[in-house]
Amino acid sequence: MGSELAAETYWAIAVVALLALLIPVLILSVAHAIGPKTKGRADAADKLESFECGILPEVDARRRFSAKFYLVAVLFVIFDIEVAFLVPWAVTYRDLGGGALGWGAFVQMLVFLGLLMVGLVYLVRRGALEWE
Repeated sequence: MGSELAAETYWAIAVVALLALLIPVLILSVAHAIGPKTKGRADAADKLESFECGILPEVDARRRFSAKFYLVAVLFVIFDIEVAFLVPWAVTYRDLGGGALGWGAFVQMLVFLGLLMVGLVYLVRRGALEWE
């Protein structure tokens, strides 16, 4: 009975693998068959232009950004990760009634939030968030 189950499993894997190969090939073949055909390379320059609703771009899309932009982006990620840690901790703390985790877990979270607040105060005092 074990070998029959193994054979059925292998057949199922083979069918899924076959479908995974055939479906993309079929979709690409149909798209190629019924898709628009281009004649020559006359429109090659148009294809290399960036598309902005049919309007020619006013500025280069690869312009430089200020370092402050990246600093704010990194700060957003840091505080977003803080929430990613804080929410599951708060839900677990609430579900367990706080008793199982005890004051130790509560103090650890306060230390974590305190460290983040010290970092934020440091950045504000250094003027890192000012856009002058």
